[in-house]
Amino acid sequence: MGVLKRFEQRLEGLVNGTFAKVFKSEVQPVEIAGALQRECDNNATIWNRERTVVPNDFIVELSAPDYERLSPYSGQLGDELGGMVRDYAKQQRYTFMGSVKVHLEKAEELDTGLYRVRSRTLASSASQQQPQRSASAPGNAYGGQGGYPPGPGPVGAPPMPAGPPPGYAPGGGSGGGSMPRAETRRWIEINGNRHQISRATLVLGRSTEADVRVDDPGVSRRHCEIRAGDPASIQDLGSTNGIVVDGQHTTRATLRDGSRIVVGSTTIIYRQAEG
Repeated sequence: MGVLKRFEQRLEGLVNGTFAKVFKSEVQPVEIAGALQRECDNNATIWNRERTVVPNDFIVELSAPDYERLSPYSGQLGDELGGMVRDYAKQQRYTFMGSVKVHLEKAEELDTGLYRVRSRTLASSASQQQPQRSASAPGNAYGGQGGYPPGPGPVGAPPMPAGPPPGYAPGGGSGGGSMPRAETRRWIEINGNRHQISRATLVLGRSTEADVRVDDPGVSRRHCEIRAGDPASIQDLGSTNGIVVDGQHTTRATLRDGSRIVVGSTTIIYRQAEG
């Protein structure tokens, strides 16, 4: 079951219908959850092959009407959103520098239904510092505002160690002097947002159970699947509108760095790089 679907079920399971009013607001909690996932992806910083650090302190800015509806539940909602971020990080093999916190704030300039996510990385030993948050960038395909470019590195974090990455063995050892094969990093880009491919398969679709949710009415709930083989490939999952890869309608295709995938009216760029 997908992380967003489990998040929805936890909200629905809270006693006394606490969140019944929340789900009538213009901004839905699951939309905020999806935006937090994208904020992690967009600001992921690769330290080495074993560690990718993402922000752990988030502020969700809401319009005045949405904030008034959601603020009475900000404590519980913040806890649930923080738990969702931790679940997503575990799934994507991300790590944090400190505890995960999610706060709601009112932004008078935002219209009803729009939201904006800001994030920063706070180390546990430097929780009293006030590092600069990422700059805002308006507009994304999900109705909110977000999509901030990754910064130069986690604020307050120790510098990356110099020298070769862990596991590197120079020539002349028991391995016969051969250089270890570089690891291939794979990711996709959707509307300027980056989603890492850290597992053998990645399902794209409109459902909250998909690994990457594509909010497009022309996309099926489980539309297609990217397989991180050598070479990588894409497989249609019986979608209504099919897939187009590098200009060709197909049900299955091999992917190369820069391949353009069209699902519904959304274009996805497949990327890969060594090391």
